[in-house]
Amino acid sequence: LGQYFINLHGGRHYECNSDCPEMQNHFSRCNSIRVDSGCWVAYEKPNYGGYQYMLHKGEYPDYQRWAGFNDCIRSCRMYNGNYRMKIFERSDFGGQNMELMDDCPDLNERFHTRDISSVNVMEEYRRHHEWGSNSPTFGSLRRVTELN
Repeated sequence: LGQYFINLHGGRHYECNSDCPEMQNHFSRCNSIRVDSGCWVAYEKPNYGGYQYMLHKGEYPDYQRWAGFNDCIRSCRMYNGNYRMKIFERSDFGGQNMELMDDCPDLNERFHTRDISSVNVMEEYRRHHEWGSNSPTFGSLRRVTELN
């Protein structure tokens, strides 16, 4: 398993060795992150919602280093490396669809649209709101293949 550390004010830290759907009870702000092993996804909101930040082994001294919009991290999960997904033009897995197992730098060219309203990955996202998006518009997709 991987290890994930979050540094708090005054040198305190929170250590995470497994998925954590609710981190707000442990801290209110995240000043830095250190990933000792594994690959993690940190989320802006509880229960794996909001903005998502992919974190590989290394140190992230402030939220700009993990491409964050703010210092708010409310949940995290370890990434397991499965990257097979099916994208759909409409909600509830309807309309035109395409299965992807590789990077897609230009969805419009390959799928003939940039609007993806539902996705079936490891979990099912029936609506784009469920993966934290305000819009179904995508420009590209990239697999995460590095786990350490």
